[in-house]
Amino acid sequence: MFTILIVEDSKEILDLMVLHLEDKYNLIKAEDGINAIKIAKKEKIDLLILDIMLPLVNGYECMKAIREKKNIPIIIVSAKSTDEDKIIGLQKGADDYLAKPFNPLELVARVDAQLRRFYEFGSAEEIQEEVICFQNLKLDCKECCLYKDEEKICLTNKEYKLLKLLMNNPKRVFTKKAIFEAVWEDEYLYDSNTIMVYISKLRDYIEEDSKNPQFIITVRGLGYKFGK
Repeated sequence: MFTILIVEDSKEILDLMVLHLEDKYNLIKAEDGINAIKIAKKEKIDLLILDIMLPLVNGYECMKAIREKKNIPIIIVSAKSTDEDKIIGLQKGADDYLAKPFNPLELVARVDAQLRRFYEFGSAEEIQEEVICFQNLKLDCKECCLYKDEEKICLTNKEYKLLKLLMNNPKRVFTKKAIFEAVWEDEYLYDSNTIMVYISKLRDYIEEDSKNPQFIITVRGLGYKFGK
């Protein structure tokens, strides 16, 4: 059974989450960021559900600390509900973002999807000992992390999947539709900023000058490719 760490300081919301998730998953609860970080260091956690506005340590700092130690899917559930809030949350490392108030059945569906996609994609049979190298970059598919000039860069699930897709197919142009369906494993229905957010984040990691990229190249009117 998967173990989920829920970090939420509202007892009412925490109880609602527990009510809908406890039959399917092992749950660990924390009401502040410091306690959440301590739990994540000691326990095996498969997924994190995280509020942003937490006492002691905010959700972003909590996510950063946990992400440094664990490569797990993270879902932000927050009352900060503007498009800008969601983009910031994704840029800072979340794999999904659900605004409050929320339908608890939607939360369950998102948890199910993240666990299915993350652990099916990251199965031992698939990743084995594979390492993808390109110039000074090395993508370690066992650790699901990137090395740039031997500096380790921790990636979120979707950052890893997107970068692996591109690095595995140098100079091949991928449309936004192809990227979305390969990485998010869902039907691409409209042009959103989601892919652009992740491309921008990866460029920040790997490019010397993200405004003049040498690795992830925009092909106008088509999509993106890796390498010139």
